[in-house]
Amino acid sequence: MDIKERIRRSPPPPTPQEQAEAAHPGGRKAARVAVLPLSVAALVACGVLLLLLAGGSAARRGGQFLDADPAARLSGDGRGGAHQNQARPRDDGGHGTMESSIVQRDKLIGGLLAPGFDEQSCLSRYQSVLYRKESPYLLSTYLLERLREQEVLQKKCGPHTESYKKAIEQLKSGHDIEVRDCNYLVWVSYSGLGNRILTITSAFLYAILTNRVLLVDGDKGTADLFCEPFPETSWLLPSDFPINQFKNFGVGSSESYGNMLKTEDVRSDGSFKGPKPAFIYLHLAHDYDDYDKLFFCEHSQQHLQRIPWLILRSDNYFVPSLFLIPAYQEELMRLFPQKDTVFHHLGRYLFHPTNVVWGLITRYYDSYLSTADEKLGIQIRVFDTETGPFQHVLDQVLSCTLKENLLPEVNAQQPIVSTRKMRSKVVLITSLNSGYYERIRNMYWEHPTTNGEIISFHQPSHEEHQDSDKKMHNMKAWAEIYLLSLSDVMVTSAWSTFGYVAQGLSGLKTWLMFKPENHTVPNPPCRQVMSMEPCFHAPPFYDCKARMGTDTGKLVPHVRHCEDMSWGLKVVDTNEW
Repeated sequence: MDIKERIRRSPPPPTPQEQAEAAHPGGRKAARVAVLPLSVAALVACGVLLLLLAGGSAARRGGQFLDADPAARLSGDGRGGAHQNQARPRDDGGHGTMESSIVQRDKLIGGLLAPGFDEQSCLSRYQSVLYRKESPYLLSTYLLERLREQEVLQKKCGPHTESYKKAIEQLKSGHDIEVRDCNYLVWVSYSGLGNRILTITSAFLYAILTNRVLLVDGDKGTADLFCEPFPETSWLLPSDFPINQFKNFGVGSSESYGNMLKTEDVRSDGSFKGPKPAFIYLHLAHDYDDYDKLFFCEHSQQHLQRIPWLILRSDNYFVPSLFLIPAYQEELMRLFPQKDTVFHHLGRYLFHPTNVVWGLITRYYDSYLSTADEKLGIQIRVFDTETGPFQHVLDQVLSCTLKENLLPEVNAQQPIVSTRKMRSKVVLITSLNSGYYERIRNMYWEHPTTNGEIISFHQPSHEEHQDSDKKMHNMKAWAEIYLLSLSDVMVTSAWSTFGYVAQGLSGLKTWLMFKPENHTVPNPPCRQVMSMEPCFHAPPFYDCKARMGTDTGKLVPHVRHCEDMSWGLKVVDTNEW
């Protein structure tokens, strides 16, 4: 079957006329239907069915979407661009609301999410449709099939199942474990929040490609941040996992695949010098060496297929290099016909804020962001060790937003600029420092805009420094990433995984501010990214077939170097570039 035939479009929304006719059975359409030769019994049955559907819709809205007003949030054209919020008309004729039917149709995000969860345990899973525009990016039917298969595998082999208990007993035995139906990939919690989200996504894709169960280390408050993504099971690694030292593994650990290659414990044919190990550690963090990087060679993947337990530690979004492994290329093309949608689809599938974080998000959004005609998100990440704010960073933000017409100029000559139509724009700024927000806000408070546009500025928090080990710090960071991703237009900072995550969840091609050098504003200050995919900051530069160094950004047309890091790799859609 042709790949294009595998792409499933979400069903088109009903037209206003169809909605009105469905909501008012006594209207013009009902009158036309009444003249048809229907029996009295059939008419009665239709009426009862309409009442049941309408009542169920209203009940679902009242019971499942607490404190949510769809009329204030369901807006936009779903294309990831600037738009004007427009409240959808309500039907208050006793048949529920038009919004509730839209929610019921779209809350599974076109089939990306699985039904069957306790909705109150994770409100964000199905309420996100009330806040986020519909994605313009198509889901392939093959991706949906593989997600449902992965859910079955996770349920069958997940923690506390008989299969898991047997696998753990075999793991404890030490050696010569045979590959069975349940094989595992254990993700080790490491680095900052943005890095963790990106590496979980990478690990999940690798688990799908290799038919492994993904288990995540619950350290650093994983369960406090994210709801369970798989129905009727948990993805959290149980606390009694027998390999106690796995959190201390690092580059050079004797258990690592790279070290085994270096010491020739793994031979070139994939056999082992001694007994086959019960597990292998994969070190894919930024400090990995040339032997560790051989993980991305096809012969290494063949070796690792024989190992039931893999333990992964990384702070990289290593998806681009998975696209360079020949054995996975066809599968990846079927999963993602639009190649630059990997994180967009998998991120929306995996990462649902817990109720505590969802409360932070919705309260802030409803209070400050929901009523504006346009939402502009600006993410400012500064890597200098000195204390800010820095003038050159402020100048870069203003230069970018003004040059690209994301913010209007101010009029310093007149105290008031009259306009017949005042358009409102809300600007959400995220930064560890409050200085940039205060200075930009004051600039637009002290002077009117030249076009009469009304601008308001908001910054949820300013923690001053990153502290990835604090629970509330991480909750606020996750809430701010999510709030940023609800923007209509976004400006992000180079090298920042925080910005990458917000960009990917939003589906926007953001304006990326280049990293300043020598406290000087770059020229140009920013550019629009060619792909919403995150950047792999530390990819290998090695041709596995030729066994020599090479530029891995030139091997295939859909894996290129990043805009903000010349040696990094990112996935792009070749239909656009």
